Amino acid sequence: MDPTNHRPEEYGHDHGGTGHDGAARPPRPRDPLTPDFGQPAPALARTVRLVSGDFLLTVNPVDGSEIEPCPPGERPARPAKRTADERADLRRAAAPPVPPGPALPRLPLLERQEERERLVRLLARGRSVRLTGPAGSGRTALLDAVADDCAGLAPDGVVRLCGYRKTPGELLHDLFAAVHHAPLYRPERSQLLELVHDIGAVVILDDLEFGGAGLDELLDATPECAFLLSTTPDVAAPSPDSRLEEVFLAGLGRGSTLELLERAVGRVLDDEEANWAGDLWFESEGLPLRFVQAGALLRQRDQLRADPHAFAENGYSLQTSTDAPFDAPSDDGDTDIPLPSLADGAAPAALLASRLSPSARDTLKFAVALGGELPHQAHLPALVGDTHADAALAELVGCALVTAVGSRYRLAAGVRPQLEASGYADEAAEYARTAAQHYAWWAGHPSVTPERVAAEADAVQAALAALVTSESGAAVLLARTAAPAFAGGLHWGAWERALRSGQEAARNAGEVAEEAYFHHELGILALCGGLLDRARAELEASIGLRGALADKRGMISGRRALALVADRSGGTPPGGRTAAGEEVPDARHEESASPSGGAPAAFTPTEPPTEPVTLVAGTAAVPGAGPAPSRRSILSGTRRNLVAAGAGALLAAVLGTVVTLGATSDNDRPEHDRVKTEQSAREDRDDGGLSADEPPEDSTSRPRDPGEDGVVGTADDPKPSASGAPSSRPSASGDPSGKPTDEPTDKPTGKPTGEPTDKPTDKPTDKPTDKPTDKPTDKPTDPPTTPPTNPPTTQAPPSSPNTSTSASGPAGSPPAA
Repeated sequence: MDPTNHRPEEYGHDHGGTGHDGAARPPRPRDPLTPDFGQPAPALARTVRLVSGDFLLTVNPVDGSEIEPCPPGERPARPAKRTADERADLRRAAAPPVPPGPALPRLPLLERQEERERLVRLLARGRSVRLTGPAGSGRTALLDAVADDCAGLAPDGVVRLCGYRKTPGELLHDLFAAVHHAPLYRPERSQLLELVHDIGAVVILDDLEFGGAGLDELLDATPECAFLLSTTPDVAAPSPDSRLEEVFLAGLGRGSTLELLERAVGRVLDDEEANWAGDLWFESEGLPLRFVQAGALLRQRDQLRADPHAFAENGYSLQTSTDAPFDAPSDDGDTDIPLPSLADGAAPAALLASRLSPSARDTLKFAVALGGELPHQAHLPALVGDTHADAALAELVGCALVTAVGSRYRLAAGVRPQLEASGYADEAAEYARTAAQHYAWWAGHPSVTPERVAAEADAVQAALAALVTSESGAAVLLARTAAPAFAGGLHWGAWERALRSGQEAARNAGEVAEEAYFHHELGILALCGGLLDRARAELEASIGLRGALADKRGMISGRRALALVADRSGGTPPGGRTAAGEEVPDARHEESASPSGGAPAAFTPTEPPTEPVTLVAGTAAVPGAGPAPSRRSILSGTRRNLVAAGAGALLAAVLGTVVTLGATSDNDRPEHDRVKTEQSAREDRDDGGLSADEPPEDSTSRPRDPGEDGVVGTADDPKPSASGAPSSRPSASGDPSGKPTDEPTDKPTGKPTGEPTDKPTDKPTDKPTDKPTDKPTDKPTDPPTTPPTNPPTTQAPPSSPNTSTSASGPAGSPPAA
């Protein structure tokens, strides 16, 4: 636009615009502001919708998870079992990653043939076996061989599970997921037991960490499975009734250890090396892991003999004595490198690590800081700061410093204490903080699936555990990011541990909002698990904290979940909340408070009515002598329905009782003493009650003077006046009209007497009948829209000021049951 020619579009009135020549021109597009500031568009929060039992759970990492009853259309069908090909693909995906570089030689399984055949024979008979051996005895290698031999024994094949840090419930869910194809579905306890009961498979369970009752629970839930359990001697023994076969795995013999050492080195040992291996066998009790590590020491020695500076680029310098330089060549052209000492052979981790690359040593420092958990090789370049750091895994596996545990690696048995003694734990806090920051960024990235985060759960939890007390802020950030991913990945054991670690860290850091989030998530988790008391406590704590922070959205989410807890528990939760999660209002000063559990049961007449009685009130008819509404039906509505239904039911019962008693007494009343259809009810504005229109004297009025004989109803009684108007004067006998006589009646009176009294009274009588009755007329003209203004009271509890006196509750609400 020409700056000297101000046109309307400059001020936002461009309606197509024209150029300097008058021709129409299109409007100019507005330049985006994002590239100017270099800020990327905010990513959407990653939410996951899954079904847990009969709940629909929406994992929301922003405000907290939402839970609701699963609609019928979204309930998954019964999970189908996987085929053999699908199980094979799943087994390959669950295997530990292959280290980069050339493939390592596969070591033979020595002196295990007898145990191997026995295990296969017992599993083929359907027996479960517990294989016990010390760490480093080669239990995992034996399990691999047995799994290959049992491939065709069971209809559901062979299932490999890892029991490291797993509970019996988590292992049952892992078994269900390995056999059934059920994405985004986690069955509840009863459904889980029903599904795993029909699984017929050979279950190879490595690194089991429990026994006793927990093991009995696992075995009882899967009667069609044959288990091969691998444990260490320090694990609790099974119960005597478990009927498990016990197989103990000992160390190798001296000849087998020499053969294993030669396979690990790749050549035949000389006499000096053989004698050294014999001493090592006596020291290590023949554990195969020690000889695999000793073979790595001998390979490094061979490299140094060929080139004394072979590890110089790794920062390792060969230290030699002044009287015997190692750089002097020997007769065969190799440098004379002495054998490692026996202490280095028994604890070789420090010496092996000193000759590794800097990336491999940094990886070991991360593993020590994370409690022995090794990060996945894909994370090593970002953690170490070297683009080729993923190759460090091959070095560590080749030196047997790490071993496979399930689908990941961790430090081998005894390696962590040896590295800590060598100074690898001096900067553990800094390495743990770096790992926590990296995992917090990675777990919250939209491109990372929850399944990938769940696979890295052990390393993430180790970083959390290391920073809960020292670096609470970093721990809160990591738990806040990783916990929703664990939930979406169906790794709920890790989800619970992350939530509890995050809750403790938030409390230490004083972050109230984050602490409320963790309370809310723990309540949702407990609700899905059927732990209603724990869920109620966690949700109420979350609602209280969020109320202090004026977090309205969080309070609404918590109250919805609390309503489900109240619905499942079948009563009003503590704290005066209804099933909808709302608080019951306080009682007024002139009325007593309603009980928290609802209105009391309606009063039932002692004498059943002789004819059915119907009360028409509002829009619904409530039987007067019917059963009281059940507790569950009262709690199913909102607060207004709760109080209105209770008050309406009590009112219906009371009115039904009065009408019933009136109808019963009316049957025995003389014909001339009954109320006729000419009567109608009208409201007396003076006293607030209902009175009857005065009927004609010849139809309903009674003679007031008993006559000379003193008996009402005889021939000498005076006749009523022709006008039929009631008399306002006292009777001649001085008796008030409301005074009962000696005439026998079935209706009880307030003060019966056997004979009339002659005592005059000064109080006139304004009504022609002895006692007004509340019985409605036989043919009412129009049914009343509301109950009587002042009904008879029988200690009915007061209703809420916001409720109607109609038995059907407020307008728009369903009638009470």
